Amino acid sequence: MSRIDFQTEPGRYRHWRLRFDGAVAELLMDVDPAAGLFEGYELKLNSYDLGVDIELSDAIQRLRFEHPEVGAVVLRSAKENVFCAGANIRMLGKATHGHKVNFCKFTNETRCSIEDATEHSGQTWICAVNGTAAGGGYELAVSCDSILLIDDRRSSVSLPETPLLAVLPGTGGLTRITDKRRVRRDRADVFCSTEEGVRGKRAVEWRLVDEVVPPSAWEARIRERADEAAARSDRPRAATGVALTPLTRRFTDDGVAYGFVTIACDRAAGRATVTVAAPAGPPPATLEAARSAGFWPLQAARELDDAILHLRANEPALGLLVLRTEGAAAQVLAHDAFLEAHQGDWFIREVRLYWKRLLKRIDMTSRSLVALVEPGSCFAGTLAELAFAADRSVMLDGARAGDNRPPAALALSPLNFGAYPMANGLTRLRARFWGEPDSVGAAQARIGAAIEAGEADALGLVTMVFDETDWDDEVRIMLEERASFSPDALTGMEANLRFVGPETMETRIFGRLTAWQNWIFQRANAVGETGALKLYGTGVQPSYDKARV
Repeated sequence: MSRIDFQTEPGRYRHWRLRFDGAVAELLMDVDPAAGLFEGYELKLNSYDLGVDIELSDAIQRLRFEHPEVGAVVLRSAKENVFCAGANIRMLGKATHGHKVNFCKFTNETRCSIEDATEHSGQTWICAVNGTAAGGGYELAVSCDSILLIDDRRSSVSLPETPLLAVLPGTGGLTRITDKRRVRRDRADVFCSTEEGVRGKRAVEWRLVDEVVPPSAWEARIRERADEAAARSDRPRAATGVALTPLTRRFTDDGVAYGFVTIACDRAAGRATVTVAAPAGPPPATLEAARSAGFWPLQAARELDDAILHLRANEPALGLLVLRTEGAAAQVLAHDAFLEAHQGDWFIREVRLYWKRLLKRIDMTSRSLVALVEPGSCFAGTLAELAFAADRSVMLDGARAGDNRPPAALALSPLNFGAYPMANGLTRLRARFWGEPDSVGAAQARIGAAIEAGEADALGLVTMVFDETDWDDEVRIMLEERASFSPDALTGMEANLRFVGPETMETRIFGRLTAWQNWIFQRANAVGETGALKLYGTGVQPSYDKARV
């Protein structure tokens, strides 16, 4: 299989079009049936695959960074009588199990970013459904803040996966209709068991949409709702956006090199080492000077995001990710101070929100994560979040013989205490110290200090500390042991242990993705030779094993 590339830009889109009119943008879904990511299926009726979602994710990012003037986004279809038929069934039937699960995860992360833009960026998303919104198409609509449905007696919303395909609305549909739209449980049961879906006034009564609009008032009402949302936005209409210029990447057989991020693959050992470098100098002197794709917090986030997605999609056998950093911790802390001092600025807000989403993506990645804190590393402030996201963090006590760099140290900044919440709403330090809340305060009292191994261990900021005598052997044994375990067992274990405390809609969605969808997508009732996904559209009825498990 060829390498899946998550980088694109509007000039290369095959499936989406952007239009701008003052403070309102329209994102039109116009899927090219012949432009599937792989061969063997057509993307009919605005159905989608991962390639469609990669473009959607790119468009969301560009709307946030490149268009500060936009306070409302209208998501709609460019095709007559169809909004979106959902994930392409032929693609799902042909895809490997791993690709299906990664596809569902990325799709839902993209939809969460739509919700994040509405909630935190002052960029409200409105969905205008003209035609059929089925399955993932309706799930896309539900990610928006409000849904308008044209009342033409044809247009409807549905989640028909259970009756048609023997699977689930796997990118959050079940959870969003109950937790977000507050659809009554028995009505949700009927809705998810009905192929033809719901239309008109019933869709409003059941809270599946917010408003039905007659065709004669359709365009005017969409614009009215969008103008109302844009008027509430705090985004600066006169500001100039920041162009997300292409990333510089160099791919080799053994990894990928970016500007601040590198991936080194050790396939024999089943692991990849991901290293993030600190900025070479202090932050810009002014906000205006910071507004560029080369601003270290933005560039490093974009590169690390691309690296994680590359490993997920293209290196499935590398189940262990070793997280390293290198450079001057003081420069990382200086950039954190800049992000904190200017947090009210729209661009700085977007950079911070991007790091929040990126760190969540790391939390949700089904790979073992081990952070190595060594002399020369810079797990400080924002980059310290990588160590707190890791399943284990190991720190070298002291310096290495012949190494003139100072001993390994961690450092904290105010951003570790609220800027980057996990999906459960907790900071990683609060989640780490769920059973010992006083430890959060003890750590907070050390903001800005260089915390060496003994103190880091006492504060609970690392898992284990080894001196130079033991370091090489202990780290080697730990990594070899981890790589020897069952990847299936590790995925389940890590997904359970990473998220303590309160449940949220987001944790419920991703927890169910990990468990239910992972399991159902392997069952013969869905993917067997007589299963629903294999036989869909052939006219042959699927044959189900009726035993409940």
